[in-house]
Amino acid sequence: MAVKILIVDDDPDIRDILKLTLSEENYEVIEASDGEEALKAIQSKAPNLVLLDYKIPKLDGRQVCMRIKKDLLLSHLPIIMVTGKGDISDKVGGIDAGADDYVVKPFEPKELLARIRMILRRTERDLEANPLTRLPGNVSILNELSGRLEKQEPLAVCYVDLDKFKSYNDKYGFEHGDEVIRETARILIRSTQEKGNPEDFIGHIGGDDFVVITTPDKVDNVCRKIIADFEKVSPSFYNETDRKKGFIMAKDRKGQIQKIPLLSVSIGVVTNETRKIEHIAQIGEVGAELKSYAKSLERSNYVKDKRQNSSTK
Repeated sequence: MAVKILIVDDDPDIRDILKLTLSEENYEVIEASDGEEALKAIQSKAPNLVLLDYKIPKLDGRQVCMRIKKDLLLSHLPIIMVTGKGDISDKVGGIDAGADDYVVKPFEPKELLARIRMILRRTERDLEANPLTRLPGNVSILNELSGRLEKQEPLAVCYVDLDKFKSYNDKYGFEHGDEVIRETARILIRSTQEKGNPEDFIGHIGGDDFVVITTPDKVDNVCRKIIADFEKVSPSFYNETDRKKGFIMAKDRKGQIQKIPLLSVSIGVVTNETRKIEHIAQIGEVGAELKSYAKSLERSNYVKDKRQNSSTK
């Protein structure tokens, strides 16, 4: 997969120079001419790195940088701030706002490429993450579970999955589907921060599958918060007609045209409250079984070990 770099500069000549420079390394280039356009491109195109001019219209480089670094899904996105020669305050402002590095115009192309390579290497090393949500991926999830099983701590593992997502993707397309995935990740982060523990973990298995690792005393409130927030936002993923109807006409998994309800969320919760968990595979097997049962119920639900369940109905 090509590495995508977003160039943000209101000067088309500078953008052309940067495009030429980046083409030497076969980077895929995305362009934006102001701060607002940059934020939209970051949300929709998921670049791997941003080259951000400090002085741009609408929102300046510092403001753009601060917004990116405050968003938990984007905070790991590396940013190189581009400043004018001798503008010390711009350099300081960029670094204070969270920029990972800066280059000064006029820049030396070889030095810029070397800095980009260095930052991309560092980011890849630091963050084994899902490219869409920037949440930790499968390696990190397995490491986290292994560490907690070894310590024999109180454990509650939530397997989170969206219902009817394939039908939604088929009708609305992958870009809308990707935004649903990102918004789901934000809901998981917010819910866990508000109702869980500071050391709780959120991972993205892939597609519309996530994991939240918390403790048995917090898990009910975390799941209820996830469900409430998802149910609140779910209608906004649809156009007005489908929203009012409360369903879409789409193919089910057997290829039959059906009335498909609006997106909901199912959570299977595995805990070590009443049984000892010996290995990770055990968590996966029980979690899949519980999640499958949750998906058979109407709307958003979570199901725990011993078949305790709750719903938003």
